[in-house]
Amino acid sequence: MSVAVDRLRAPGLAMAGKTITRADLCEAVYQKVGLSRTESATLVELVLKEITDCLERGETVKLSSFGSFVVRKKGQRIGRNPKTGKEVPISPRRVMVFKPSAILKQRINSETDGGDK
Repeated sequence: MSVAVDRLRAPGLAMAGKTITRADLCEAVYQKVGLSRTESATLVELVLKEITDCLERGETVKLSSFGSFVVRKKGQRIGRNPKTGKEVPISPRRVMVFKPSAILKQRINSETDGGDK
């Protein structure tokens, strides 16, 4: 996690389930890169839109040292309503999965106090 985003957190919240929002990312870009707040927000939105557009087209998005977003097709299948036990068809659909890189996995598992190494 970047130093700019870390500054936005209260101490000791790394493992407490703090959620980083778009606004937090925009603020981190603003502090780290030196763009205006408006330009930082625009940059973050453009990156997220490009990722979204690629995934909509069924493309894999691979971010080196971070991970890959992959769209998979799931065929039609029969499911079961848990309340009634009745079988219901589940229509075919596409799902997105995230596969973290080995580097990201290592960084997540090497943290001892929740801070960056």
